[in-house]
Amino acid sequence: MLPNTHGTPVPLAGLRGAPALLVLLPYAFSRTCTSELGELRDGLGSLEATGVRVLAVSCDPVPALRAWAEQERVGLDLLSDFWPHGAAARALGAFDEVNGVARRGSFLLDAGGVLRWSVLGPSGRARPFDAYRAAVADLVG
Repeated sequence: MLPNTHGTPVPLAGLRGAPALLVLLPYAFSRTCTSELGELRDGLGSLEATGVRVLAVSCDPVPALRAWAEQERVGLDLLSDFWPHGAAARALGAFDEVNGVARRGSFLLDAGGVLRWSVLGPSGRARPFDAYRAAVADLVG
């Protein structure tokens, strides 16, 4: 259960029934994360057209994510993994204990909640948006 930018809890277990793409972002407002968020925003329609729900997750607190979402004019859910700090990222094996942030991980779940594709990117380097398109295409056919 992670709160969105309005503080409304979003149950991650409730994602079953449709495919979901979880995109972990280490730092709100950072150059690389903002670039990736912009690509997600701009490509959201093509991913959602396949029936995939896209959620971005960061360890930043709700107010910071709300300000970031407003600044970048994003229409996708930004979820806060702030408290307990990094619990969702840890559950996915994608928490950076040294820096206290989510690693740059992406996880594609099928409608049954089974992990079908994932990638952990290096720090400071954006994941290519085309990788999302390819993974989604492989999943939904």
